[in-house]
Amino acid sequence: MAKKQFKAESKRLLEMMINSIYTHREVFLRELISNASDAIDKIYYKALTDDALSFDKESYFIQVIPDKETRTLKIIDTGIGMTKEELENNLGTIAKSGSLAFKKETELKDGYDIIGQFGVGFYAAFMVADVVTVTSKALGSEEAYKWESDGAEGYTIEPAEKNSIGTEIVLKIKENNEDENYDEFLEEYRLKSIIKKYSDFIRYPIKMDVTGRRPKEGSENEFEDYVEEQIINSMVPIWRKNKSELTDEDYENFYAEKRYGFDKPLKHIHISVDGTIRYNAILYIPEKTPFDFYSKEFEKGLELYSNGVLIMDKCADLLPDHFSFVKGMVDSEDLSLNISREMLQHDRQLKLISKNINKKIKSELQSLLRNEREKYEDFYKSFGRQLKYGVYNEFGANKEVLQDLIMFHSSKEKKLVTLDEYVSRMREDQKYIYYASGDSIERIDKLPQAEFVSEKGYEILYFTEDIDEFAIKMLMTYKEKEFKSISSGDLGIEGDESKSDSESEEKEYKEIFDYMKGILADKVKDVRVSKRLKSHPVCLATEGDISIEMEKILAAMPDNQNIKADKVLEINKNHEVFESLKEAFENDKDKLDLYTKLLYNQALLIEGLPIQDPVEFTNDICKIMV
Repeated sequence: MAKKQFKAESKRLLEMMINSIYTHREVFLRELISNASDAIDKIYYKALTDDALSFDKESYFIQVIPDKETRTLKIIDTGIGMTKEELENNLGTIAKSGSLAFKKETELKDGYDIIGQFGVGFYAAFMVADVVTVTSKALGSEEAYKWESDGAEGYTIEPAEKNSIGTEIVLKIKENNEDENYDEFLEEYRLKSIIKKYSDFIRYPIKMDVTGRRPKEGSENEFEDYVEEQIINSMVPIWRKNKSELTDEDYENFYAEKRYGFDKPLKHIHISVDGTIRYNAILYIPEKTPFDFYSKEFEKGLELYSNGVLIMDKCADLLPDHFSFVKGMVDSEDLSLNISREMLQHDRQLKLISKNINKKIKSELQSLLRNEREKYEDFYKSFGRQLKYGVYNEFGANKEVLQDLIMFHSSKEKKLVTLDEYVSRMREDQKYIYYASGDSIERIDKLPQAEFVSEKGYEILYFTEDIDEFAIKMLMTYKEKEFKSISSGDLGIEGDESKSDSESEEKEYKEIFDYMKGILADKVKDVRVSKRLKSHPVCLATEGDISIEMEKILAAMPDNQNIKADKVLEINKNHEVFESLKEAFENDKDKLDLYTKLLYNQALLIEGLPIQDPVEFTNDICKIMV
């Protein structure tokens, strides 16, 4: 029989389909099963308006039959079938969708929808098959027809023998080559895994004959081969069940089955929306950080289904980076799919779903914080860093969303507190939210700069992660209160009398401090009397936007641009060391040089900064000892 040719544009599209549209060859099975499900749905719709036609769901199924000997894979359905004309129109013209036409003609009811609407997915079969044969008998027809094609060169249609209504697709699987192993599409275990991955929630049973070995009845040592028909898919997705039907254990089992994580989820969120856009979602907040979470290899995203069929393993567009720790899935009937189920249009529906999901995630985290504080703190220890990155990223675009979720260790409470909790305890006369930065809580506790602020009775937030100060700089204020480092020049708590005293002292000691500044050259911006030191002799303060902690973090980056904080060396005039400085200034400038360098290096060590010349530093200590 002479082949009929695909139209020129269809031929080009088929070649593109086979070679480039689909990312993974395995999706051919998803497409064919979805088409089979559509064919059964069409009978259901017809039964709604045709009293002579009954629909007993138990009678309808999809069957997958691999045969290694003949190197064929069959996909059989008990659906509506196709006439000769429908075979010609639906399979002979690429991107002509019978499902789409049927949908337009039929008012869909009862939550059913046609999965395939663009008439392209069928041709994914040619990614794995040299020849595709479709034998179909349509509902109400006495005739059956066979459509066959070996690819872009064309197809044939001829009468065929088929006793039952429905469609049988036979794929002649390609031979292996150096680049591809096509044998996998004839292996039972591989086919089962593909069905479970993409088509687990197709609403009709997908059957396979599964082979195995088992002990013979009555014998412990003898075994027999068996063939057992199994239903591979679970059919009823958990997200379409009523929440009242489900237990925490059901949600935890789904989390484990989908391999969202090896931990137990801290919280689950079940969303069902039936409005302008319909969708269901089950989201999880994990308890533990995935091992690769803070690495480049980590991929964020939710599983995306369209009417129960997996479209994408990880749809990154559904989650912002700051909520990238969330696991789960979204299923919607209203998504626009372009060409294939792998190419999702970035349309209004997807953006709307994403917006609603993100509001829900924030709401659930706030609820966890209010009502299950211990659980929230466990979550925060794992993912708080990501929330702070979210405040910093995109020039602070998400700071309003996240500011009430971030926490820091409190000098007073000795535990994590929120910014709202800090502000609620502020004294009436307090201008700033005070914070201190350092490598650890223990190290910050020992900072000389903290002594004065704590003695005045002010609470200090401890910043112990590299992102903390950058995030706060982006936040700028919280409830109209500015953030102030305890190392900054003006703390706003010195009082007028203290300021007056300080100004007179600056004049009194100007000569000695100018001299010390000259010794340190470009290492410090200034040397001055400290208004914050009590028992310690020296510390470093900063002026400007870059703090000492920020300098350390920037210095550790691969593209270190040698950005430095404007440092001020502060001297405690009430410490006995200051008396030695004054005496050296009057009588022994060489000794003052030595003392100045030692005090500067001491201040660097307190801040965790490297000493520029450790050998010189040790030699200077020896000079003092001698």
